[in-house]
Amino acid sequence: MGFPLVGSVLLGQVSGAERNGASPGSRSSTATMPAVSKGDGMRGLAVFISDIRNCKSKEAEIKRINKELANIRSKFKGDKALDGYSKKKYVCKLLFIFLLGHDIDFGHMEAVNLLSSNKYTEKQIGYLFISVLVNSNSELIRLINNAIKNDLASRNPTFMCLALHCIANVGSREMAEAFASEIPRILVAGDTMDSVKQSAALCLLRLYKTSPDLVPMGEWTSRVVHLLNDQHMGVVTAAVSLIACLCKKNPDDFKTCVSLAVSRLSRIVSSASTDLQDYTYYFVPAPWLSVKLLRLLQCYPPPEDAAVKGRLVECLETILNKAQEPPKSKKVQHSNAKNAILFEAISLIIHYDSEPNLLVRACNQLGQFLQHRETNLRYLALESMCTLASSEFSHEAVKTHIETVINALKTERDVSVRQRAADLLYAMCDRTNAKQIVSEMLSYLETADYSIREEIVLKVAILAEKYAVDYSWYVDTILNLIRIAGDYVSEEVWYRVIQIVINRDDVQGYAAKTVFEALQAPACHENMVKVGGYILGEFGNLIAGDPRSSPLVQFNLLHSKFHLCSVSTRALLLSTYIKFINLFPETKGTIQEVLRSDSQIRNADVELQQRAVEYLKLSSIASTDVLATVLEEMPPFPERESSILAKLKKKKGPGAGSELDDGKKDPNSEINGGMEPSASTASTPSPSADLLGLRAAPTSASGAPTSAGNLLVDVFSDSPSATTGLVPGAEENFLSDLEPPPESPASLLVEADLPADSGAAAPVSEDPALPIAEADELLHKFVCKNNGVLFENQLLQIGVKSEFRQNLGRMYLFYGNKTSVQFQSFTPTVSYPGDLQSQLNVQTKAVEPLVEGGAQVQQVLNIECLSDFTEAPLINIKFRYGGTLQNLTLKLPITVNKFFQATEMQSQDFFQRWKQLSLPQQEAQKIFKANHPMDSEVTKAKLLGFGSALLDKVDPNPDNYVGAGIIQTKALQVGCLLRLEPNAQAQMYRLTLRTSKESVSKHLCELLSQQF
Repeated sequence: MGFPLVGSVLLGQVSGAERNGASPGSRSSTATMPAVSKGDGMRGLAVFISDIRNCKSKEAEIKRINKELANIRSKFKGDKALDGYSKKKYVCKLLFIFLLGHDIDFGHMEAVNLLSSNKYTEKQIGYLFISVLVNSNSELIRLINNAIKNDLASRNPTFMCLALHCIANVGSREMAEAFASEIPRILVAGDTMDSVKQSAALCLLRLYKTSPDLVPMGEWTSRVVHLLNDQHMGVVTAAVSLIACLCKKNPDDFKTCVSLAVSRLSRIVSSASTDLQDYTYYFVPAPWLSVKLLRLLQCYPPPEDAAVKGRLVECLETILNKAQEPPKSKKVQHSNAKNAILFEAISLIIHYDSEPNLLVRACNQLGQFLQHRETNLRYLALESMCTLASSEFSHEAVKTHIETVINALKTERDVSVRQRAADLLYAMCDRTNAKQIVSEMLSYLETADYSIREEIVLKVAILAEKYAVDYSWYVDTILNLIRIAGDYVSEEVWYRVIQIVINRDDVQGYAAKTVFEALQAPACHENMVKVGGYILGEFGNLIAGDPRSSPLVQFNLLHSKFHLCSVSTRALLLSTYIKFINLFPETKGTIQEVLRSDSQIRNADVELQQRAVEYLKLSSIASTDVLATVLEEMPPFPERESSILAKLKKKKGPGAGSELDDGKKDPNSEINGGMEPSASTASTPSPSADLLGLRAAPTSASGAPTSAGNLLVDVFSDSPSATTGLVPGAEENFLSDLEPPPESPASLLVEADLPADSGAAAPVSEDPALPIAEADELLHKFVCKNNGVLFENQLLQIGVKSEFRQNLGRMYLFYGNKTSVQFQSFTPTVSYPGDLQSQLNVQTKAVEPLVEGGAQVQQVLNIECLSDFTEAPLINIKFRYGGTLQNLTLKLPITVNKFFQATEMQSQDFFQRWKQLSLPQQEAQKIFKANHPMDSEVTKAKLLGFGSALLDKVDPNPDNYVGAGIIQTKALQVGCLLRLEPNAQAQMYRLTLRTSKESVSKHLCELLSQQF
């Protein structure tokens, strides 16, 4: 029996407290404890525990307990008044009996009486009994509350700590109602002892977690922040825990904590282990406090004050430097404490996503852990690198570890580590390594643990579609997927491959041939039969010329699988058979015999019976023309949002925000396999994470920015609000399979033909509100990129993902609620300043007026450039938060260079065209000082992101950059040539732009010059 050990611990605590005369946790308090008499050892309790331990059977134990309960009951009911020591002893015995698992129905009043004692040990046992045995509905709660109030008012630090501990342990709503307003006053009072402050902070934290509505925010909130400067480290630790919880709901009330937290962290990080001797754990100064401070800083964006930010960066660099130092102890506790701080620092670096040097250093540090002997460290390193892969600064650094991650996927014994390795491969995938990663995942799938097979299948399907270099590779990959792990291939996956094949003429013959060969395997998965039946029914005629795949051979091959399939697959095959009659009239007799058989027209399943009867009748009475009309080839499918990604998010569970979004992933980055936009994605509220996972996408290895990731689409998605997608040409993205109809390019814009259930168009205002002061600065950040966070404060995060082709564009705005409180009447409104409405057409879809706490909603904007423009459209966002109306106006990141089409030119053609554009009004030139380091790779990336093609070996000076492109508008095309001349010695640039239109030259020159 294990419970008696608990009793001995209890006895040891009581006796130790009596001997030492001090409460636990009061080591550095100057409070003195009441004197304790020498004979206060509760010998009777020790004898009782010894008797219980010596019992040979359960029956003997129960007998001894019943005897003791009878004795205690008689003592309590006796005429003789018990002294404090006896009450304490008997109450302690009752507590021990309760811990053994027996019910206690008396003694509560005696425990309450102990609370009025002036002796510490008696009061402690009384509070201990109440914390464990008294529930919030007890009739004694009023008496208990009165005793607690007396102790809180006593100003005796020992008694105050006991009372606060009891409030926190019980933590009921009644306790919160009684003391929630009193505890903050104790916490910030100038004469409160350090040990009491510590207990008050933790007690208030407990009440806030159980009843947040009962803890009033007031002037004490600004004073509690200054506890971070307290000299007592225990007070600081407790205060950080409290502030970190409170700031999630009331970030503005505690924003001043950032500078204080940085200051305190700096002092800890720069201190030697001997400086904080009482709070040094295995040579690591104050590890718990350091972790809490780093976690608190993740609740806020990077500090705006340059001095504070510089000090914080210095702290983070010091932590990374210390991680490289030899360990000061071989004990596991030392490495655990050191690594806890390191990983939390890396989480903060990832959260800020603004310091390239730190991000790359963090990635290199994590890379060292990938082969560490500790499984937990390998797991944490893989998990953190998944997030780093979404950053433009560290993506390339993450990719350098691809071989190590692949090896982990193959050799790790722990399935959770293998799963994280698969997640990291998914996150680091881009066009340069997609084939290798997909191949490795397919190879691993054959031996993968059953618990993660479905997730890997979904990831392979998404990556294969997203980064395919040609359609035949995509078809081969999906068919391999079905062959290897058919049981785990969901409908979303094989629906999608059918849609791709139907929408692309150039892959139909290859798909028919490949699936025909796959069906010839003796053991063929049912999903393969479904794909084969669908594709051969549509395109079997493309391979019918080969005698080895003649119409009858195709039919016999499919029908040989018929009896092994489920009802739904048989129904699909019957539809394939009637399609065969239209495609191959010579098979009509054979197929009619099958349809006429009793097994079909008398089938027990009503669906199969109905299909057989109707198809038989249709093939018998319909003319050839009617049959051809009814059974004509399927038209191209419209695009819809990817249900494959929705399936993956559902598989990952509600915490997928840290991995797929995200976040803690990047839905806007085409290089990391992040989530695509969805109508509404709820996530676990976490201000420390990037709610939307929106950060700028990294550039490709060649320095060219990768094009914006397109929507993964799926014809069979349940989403009712499908709209035609805007996609680039096939040479840019494999997902560009659905080209717009040539006769109506404007149909890419969602107009009056929106589905009825997609909601009315969002309102467009003629009278725009004034944008916020930093609107221009936020706009300029998006001149050379399409994806990222447009705006963020303590309540709201707005992310952008956009793509442009010729004079058309599509933009996704992600509105993320960073609080735990619902946004009401959420209304984004697009408006046009000046004459912009005649130059730019922006059409929007409405969003839901309610945005739940921690959730995000998405808004789609379809854009058409009618003529060149200089102003950006405005978006005004209004919503109610906690009853207060919030009003925000921003500039949408739509600039004329977004409609740039890069143009390659030879040197001779460039200079010929340059001379043609020699009129003074056609040229705009600006000489300006460099505002950023003059890095050639960064400059190239920005010029490519601006939209022009970079022309090599055109300018005689190899340090200069020249580019060419065409601005595509509906009214006209504007040819553009540019030349950028850097002077590294003077830290200056000269930018020259020549276009066929004066206003375009000036505006492009102004836009581009602000990027350097």
